[in-house]
Amino acid sequence: MNLTHYLSSCGAASRRRSAELIKAGNVKVNGAPVAEPGFKVNEKDIVTLNGTELRIGKRYYIMLNKPRGYICTSDDPYAPKKAIDLIGLENVRLFSVGRLDKESEGMLIFTNDGDYAAKLTGPGYGIEKIYIAGTDKPLSAEMIEALQRGIEDEGEKLFAAAIEELAPRKYRFTMKEGKKREIRRLLKYASTRTVYLKRIATGKLSIGDLSTGKWRYLSDEDIRLSLDNN
Repeated sequence: MNLTHYLSSCGAASRRRSAELIKAGNVKVNGAPVAEPGFKVNEKDIVTLNGTELRIGKRYYIMLNKPRGYICTSDDPYAPKKAIDLIGLENVRLFSVGRLDKESEGMLIFTNDGDYAAKLTGPGYGIEKIYIAGTDKPLSAEMIEALQRGIEDEGEKLFAAAIEELAPRKYRFTMKEGKKREIRRLLKYASTRTVYLKRIATGKLSIGDLSTGKWRYLSDEDIRLSLDNN
């Protein structure tokens, strides 16, 4: 397999982040630095990340109800509040699947299975993520339609697959892409401030009654539901 796939399969990072680490010179194969993400490796090769040897082992699939104030990044040693620290498994490398910014909360999946993560986040799979957003003022029907059609922001096309008004200033967003701070940017375009944002589902997997700050392992059925849009 290629080096990017190997790192993500070991739980070092997502595929995208693994490629960044390789290009930055953080990875060695058999003692030699390798900066090419597509470099081929096998089970006999010794791969290290910042001096730590990586091995493919047991697969982990975990759902965390992330509180506000925690970041998703696992490899920042200076971050005071990392979501991964709420799980606290020893000697297990995990990475978060997709993004939840510091001020957002809700479902955050951690794994060391790069293939699973790629299916959850890859644009070709179109796995829907559901959010509840609170705003400082209502959205008009015309603005909701505009956000569903899509807008241009910082050179990117942003859109919501669906927006449902649940109550005045409370909306259910269905998203198919994981662009950075996408819902907040959509609402900013609408001259509306996001006061609350929580992810409640991925595919057909719901966060259910999992308490804030708590986590649980995903069952085989949970994994299937998370990849199911139908």
